[in-house]
Amino acid sequence: MQTRYSFVLVVLICGVASCSAPAEKPAPAAPVPEYDTVGTVKDIMDSMIDPSADYVWRSVGAEVTAAGTVERAPTTDEDWAIERNHVMQLVEAANLLIMPGRQAAPPGHKTDNPEIELSPEETTALIRETPKTWFRLSREFQTTSKALLEATDKRDLEAIVRLGAELDTRCENCHKTYWYSKDPVFKDHPSEIDKDKN
Repeated sequence: MQTRYSFVLVVLICGVASCSAPAEKPAPAAPVPEYDTVGTVKDIMDSMIDPSADYVWRSVGAEVTAAGTVERAPTTDEDWAIERNHVMQLVEAANLLIMPGRQAAPPGHKTDNPEIELSPEETTALIRETPKTWFRLSREFQTTSKALLEATDKRDLEAIVRLGAELDTRCENCHKTYWYSKDPVFKDHPSEIDKDKN
């Protein structure tokens, strides 16, 4: 008889336990951002792309002076190592440009020519609205930079000059889209953004 009462008691305890409210689960932790994009597009341009591209453009070529024509080109292993470091910055800067969440310029930054240049807020908004074009232009810039890296490793001066000109075009395609797109000179030119709408 005692066994029967013990069984009933166990059933009652189990029933009460199953009917009680389940313990609340702790709220999931907020996701940790994948990237910490401290620098803006302008910061990347000022600190990496502009100085590295300028170095590459000036490193190979000829300059006419009063004393005659002066040829410029890397000659020593150290010269070529410096050249490669600058080109590598161009290659990797393209990855930094397309990282999500990056702003166009620091807060409060004012454009030099507001009549033709977009404000930082307008540029940031346009990048958000046209990610396909922003990604494509950044990748095209990187593709040319990678070709420059290969030419540098081969110490191919002719290719460096040719690809340097191509790099200038890549830069201009992006600038006329996201920087000084209000310039009337581009009014009748095909838009890079329109190319990606098809």
